[in-house]
Amino acid sequence: MKESKEMAGILYGALANCKTEEDFAALLADLCTYQEVEQMAQRAAAAKLLAEGKTYAEIIAETDISSATLSRVSRALHHGSGGYAKFLPVNKA
Repeated sequence: MKESKEMAGILYGALANCKTEEDFAALLADLCTYQEVEQMAQRAAAAKLLAEGKTYAEIIAETDISSATLSRVSRALHHGSGGYAKFLPVNKA
């Protein structure tokens, strides 16, 4: 079995080869369960709404995300590696 870092590199390379939303959808459909994709989409949407200045109550109502998960998303948005901020489109009010 390959080392974890090497396997992660294979995943990152596969993601980097995706050129369209359809490419990503096809890859994620093969890699993840429907529920896993839905959960990732929910987190991305929550991060976008947080960055736009929405309140926790508004985000929970709109996305049906749990407050615990929303807290983790918020922590990643503000203190993480910058992925949310770099890759999610944000509409500032």
